[in-house]
Amino acid sequence: MKGKSGKFNQISYQNEYIKEKYDRINLTVPKGRKEEIKKKAASTGQSVNEYINTLIDKDK
Repeated sequence: MKGKSGKFNQISYQNEYIKEKYDRINLTVPKGRKEEIKKKAASTGQSVNEYINTLIDKDK
């Protein structure tokens, strides 16, 4: 993927890959809940995204 300078643009390539391979979900939570989720995810050694996906997978 080439940018304006004609060189390979890593960021554009990554954004295009993500756009093709993943869906995006916006999640709205009550004030303070975000911090709670971040702490719980960190305590399990996961990112918030990994943590939420793990919970969803367990619910299958």
